[in-house]
Parts: sequence; structure tokens; C-alpha cells
Amino acid sequence: MKRVLTAAVLVPVVLLIVFKAPLWLFALAVGAIALLAMHEYLGMLSAYGIEPLRRTAYVLSAIVVFGTFSGIEENIWLRTPLLQFPWLFRAWDILLILPLVLGIAIVLRRDMRGALPAAAGATFGILYLAVTLALLIPLRSDSIQNVLILFVLLSVWAGDIAAYYVGRAVGRHKLAPNVSPNKTWEGAIASVIASVAASWVIFHFQASLRGLFELQRYRFYTPLSGATEYVSLVHILAIGVLTNIAAQFGDLFESALKRGAGVKDSGTLLPGHGGILDRIDALLFAIPVVWYYANLTGFLQTNSLP
Repeated sequence: MKRVLTAAVLVPVVLLIVFKAPLWLFALAVGAIALLAMHEYLGMLSAYGIEPLRRTAYVLSAIVVFGTFSGIEENIWLRTPLLQFPWLFRAWDILLILPLVLGIAIVLRRDMRGALPAAAGATFGILYLAVTLALLIPLRSDSIQNVLILFVLLSVWAGDIAAYYVGRAVGRHKLAPNVSPNKTWEGAIASVIASVAASWVIFHFQASLRGLFELQRYRFYTPLSGATEYVSLVHILAIGVLTNIAAQFGDLFESALKRGAGVKDSGTLLPGHGGILDRIDALLFAIPVVWYYANLTGFLQTNSLP
């Protein structure tokens, strides 16, 4: 019951932020999720016997998210004398100085034991969490690609639901027994099918769905009047399958992290669901796949327009 009630509250809040929040508030929500997930991730590092670089990881994660937001062209108001060198704050440039920043943090520590695992753990956490979640900000700001946020959410959710119910009903063959004994190949296949179905729905109605992102309308419902843009079936199948496979590996990867750390859940923030990281684990692998597929193929720009 706790699981259902939490989802009933959480899903509408997430969709409301995705559709109706101004970009600065959306970026703030992304930053908050990144920091909460980082907190849980660093807790798992501690369970591995690694003393993490907590403050450094938090600060760099916040800078990555803020830098991605400030790098968007419409944020002219951020071009103040204090930020007259905005390239310093871009997410991707921060990655180039990670060895320097983390190296300084290591030198300033009193205990040198575990220095390399601590630096490596912080680096991976920033890439795994902050950089991945920061990709949502430019997607949200793009009037064409914003529908991809809805796609990745619904695709992952549909896949999770299908895998759970089909796996319980007819699952016989274990998918990854060493990592997650309850997951089955039958559930995994059902998950792929559900994600492809979600892909078709999203891209069939993408024009109407984009209207939900337009704040000036001040309404929370836009009727889905039918397809007015075209995406080929090849792209629908490809992005649906690739996103789902990535999401399933993301789920399994976080399960492997927890199993290695000897913990059941990453946290206790969400009743019935565990922690933030438990809820976004699949998204953390799915978001980069969606990002790169959309930008490498350009399928929304080239195939969607009439």
C-alpha cells in the first residue's frame, strides 16, 4: 500500500514539473534529485569501506547541473560580471578538471589510505548521476526534443510495470540470478514490448504532447487530436528497444551496487520504494541513450517535420 500511495503522489508531481515548471525550477529539481541520489550513492561507497569525498562530490555535482543550465542560450540573465567566463561552468568542461579538483581534495585529507578508490568513486558518481541527469535540462529547453523527456519516463515506467507483472505471472527463466534473482527473461521481453508500445504512442502524438510544455497556455490538459508529425517505424522500434535495454541494465547495475554494499535499498526517502537512486536507476542508463540517439540520428528534426 505504501508503494502505491507514494507512486500516486510522486508521478503527478514529476509530470507537473516536467510539463509546467519554468526552466529554472526544472533545473533546480534536477539538481536536488542529483544531490539526493549522490548522498545515497556515497552512502553505498561507505558500505564498501571507501571513505568518500563527500563535499567535493556534492559541490562538483551542483556545478555540473548549474553549468548545464547556465550554458543554455536563453539564460542571458546569468551573464553577470561574476560569471563573465561562462565556459568555466559548462558541465563538460568540469570533467576536464576532475583530476585536479579531486587530487587537491585527496592531498588535503588527513587519511591517505583509500585515496585512489575515494577519488575514483567520486568521479564515477559525478558521471553516473550529475552529468546524466543534467542532460534533461537542454532536452527540456528544446521545443522539439522536450518530448523526449516524456518518452524516457513513460518508456521506463511502462517497461518496469510490464516486467513486474509478466515476470510474476509467467516468469520461469532467471535473467541475472547473481544480481537480481526475481528478474526473468519473460519479464525482460515483456518490458521491451511495453517500451516499444510507449515509443509508438509518444511519437504518434508528439505534436499534441509538445503543447503541454507551453507555459503560456496555462492549462493542464491538451486533447490528443491525432498524429500531425511523422516518425518512421524504424526509429520508433530502435529508440524503444535501445532505451529499454539500457534501462534494464541500469536497474541491474544499481542492484549489483547494492548487493556488493550489502544493502537492500539505497535509502529510505520514498516509503515502499526505497531511496531516490532506487527509483531513477533505470533512467540513469536510459537518458544518455535517448540523448545520443536523438542527436546522432536527428530523427526528430529530419523525419518528424511535415
